[in-house]
Amino acid sequence: MGDTSDLKKGFKMLLDGKPYVVVESQFKKPGKGQALFKVKLKNMQTGAQLDRTFKSGENIDKADTEEVDMQYLYAEGDQYVFMDSTTYEQMRISKEQLGDNVFFLVDNMTVSVMLFEGRPIDITPPTFVELEVVETEPGFKGDTSGNTTKHAKMSTGLIVNVPLFINQNEWLKIDTRTASYVERVKN
Repeated sequence: MGDTSDLKKGFKMLLDGKPYVVVESQFKKPGKGQALFKVKLKNMQTGAQLDRTFKSGENIDKADTEEVDMQYLYAEGDQYVFMDSTTYEQMRISKEQLGDNVFFLVDNMTVSVMLFEGRPIDITPPTFVELEVVETEPGFKGDTSGNTTKHAKMSTGLIVNVPLFINQNEWLKIDTRTASYVERVKN
């Protein structure tokens, strides 16, 4: 059990028996009357967002979530298979639940899987992943004026803006928080 003072970005709560995470929180104190917390919530199972207002001091149920490190094994249709390295138990997570995290999955990588009531609902990939450029336009020699970039398609299907000197078949370090190019990987 918690109260409205816990309503900060990233707080996981139960609302009508479903798990939500706070995306934005705003404290409002009108001239008279009780203080209010206006929050934007995201359903952790479906991804749907909603706005909700809570009165100061209201009780809030915390979501009983658990983080487990698991190894990504392979994709099977629209399902992605993960294995707990200690128990060797396998779990499947749908493409809809993973969202854009699908673009950062590399075979045998370890990710943090969030469980709600024993079922997987989300993953957190490592902060940086190394992906191969499978498609990009060739760079032009001498075209270095300004901060010019071009699109590059990575081995997972992710499209990233990269500098002009990046070529096909190179490996790049990608930041999973922003889905952006960090640097070339030396092989």
